[in-house]
Amino acid sequence: MPTIKKFQVTFDCAEPEHVARFWCEVLGYVVPQPPEGFASWEDFDRSLPPAERGAWFMCVDPSGAGPRLFFQRVPEGKVVKNRVHLDVRAGTGLVGEERLAALEAECARLVALGAVRVRLLPADEENESCIVMQDIEGNEFCLD
Repeated sequence: MPTIKKFQVTFDCAEPEHVARFWCEVLGYVVPQPPEGFASWEDFDRSLPPAERGAWFMCVDPSGAGPRLFFQRVPEGKVVKNRVHLDVRAGTGLVGEERLAALEAECARLVALGAVRVRLLPADEENESCIVMQDIEGNEFCLD
């Protein structure tokens, strides 16, 4: 039986704090308290060597149920489709037109935050419809 119960999802990105704060808005996550001895994350960041400032940021599910999201700065930009992506569950428990309306409403909210709508994948025999989107740095995710 596995003993690992907690995990985090790590994003490579250019601007860790900016992307983390976007996902806080999307998921209702929060930025945790800064390390002990620091009044703010800005104070902590200023304590680091210049090359390490702004190199990473994180956000957490305030209920503790979801995984921590960790964002790390990398020098290269995104060039291909993600091999792993998040599914943001906005239409859970809804069906038909009611579900599609909920997805469209959530899509509009996320676009206002800086996300990009890529396309609607219509329902088929195996899957319900979903909206493929990109976060503020082009990482794909599904709104379903």
